Amino acid sequence: MNLRLTAVLALALLAVAGCSPKPSETKGETPKELTFSILSAENQSSMQPLWQPLIDDMSASIGIKVKPFFATNYTSLIEAMRFNQVQVGWFSALPALEAVRRADAQVLGRVVDSGGVDSYESVLIVKKGSGITLDRVLKCDKTLTFGLGDAKSTSGTLAPKTYLFTPRGIDVAACFKSVRSASHQANVFSVANGVLDVATNNSVGLVFAARENPAIADKIETIWRSPPLPESSILARKDLDPAIREKLRQFFLTYGTGDGPVADKQREVLKGLAYGGFRAADDSYLDPIREMEAGEALADAKRSGDAGRVATAQKAFDDIRAKAAQRRAVNPDL
Repeated sequence: MNLRLTAVLALALLAVAGCSPKPSETKGETPKELTFSILSAENQSSMQPLWQPLIDDMSASIGIKVKPFFATNYTSLIEAMRFNQVQVGWFSALPALEAVRRADAQVLGRVVDSGGVDSYESVLIVKKGSGITLDRVLKCDKTLTFGLGDAKSTSGTLAPKTYLFTPRGIDVAACFKSVRSASHQANVFSVANGVLDVATNNSVGLVFAARENPAIADKIETIWRSPPLPESSILARKDLDPAIREKLRQFFLTYGTGDGPVADKQREVLKGLAYGGFRAADDSYLDPIREMEAGEALADAKRSGDAGRVATAQKAFDDIRAKAAQRRAVNPDL
């Protein structure tokens, strides 16, 4: 049974890859249609009405039909871009870095919120009135159930490990009665309904929860916030026609700017997404994520007790921090 299942999955993957245009087949050509990927962190039924007006405006602006692709996890987003099933997409920071590394992607711009801030925060949430405090969580007495985000989630997994648990030498798997991974929306509902004692989320997710499910949002409270994290970004495949890539870049960087009824309408679309607009960026804005990853790898190496692994991880961490520092010296806005 397992062998047959493995064979079926392998054939399916080959079929997907076979249907995808090879980079050499699309480079420089004007496609008839583009696919824009979106992580459906809430659910497609609630997210599509928020994104569809922006996608329609994108189609009109670049002169090519754009259709949405809603993914339920970060790996799906990365793989879809890797196999050219999508050409443009909205990615949070950690999967954006993965897509840059593995999916022939480049950053066109980064998101800013309604106040012009280009960062957000990871949070820990508990049920209001539960009496669970951060000190209680950090006791690690295996009495609490814990919810992480997707394994590739910046705020749901990487940030709480990097900024809260790893500096205290805490192994999340050994700290709690049980640990499970789910979407931000699922974690909100699970905590509010008492299914989980504590879970990760982020400041943007809480805004959506308060707007879409105020009764549920009113049942939770925040007991920890991370330092600022790089906001999400818009990515496009590098082999997309450069002229189209530039049209896409200009569309995002000018969306909701200026005066007049068109700009006013665009700002209403952005308001629905809890965004203020988009700012120019390249993949150097992901340097904090590189540092966080390297820090986690170093901590893991130290836990192993393998001197060789520790030396390798330390060098990688130092190199990444040095490169990031050099870039910040040239561009303090990073």
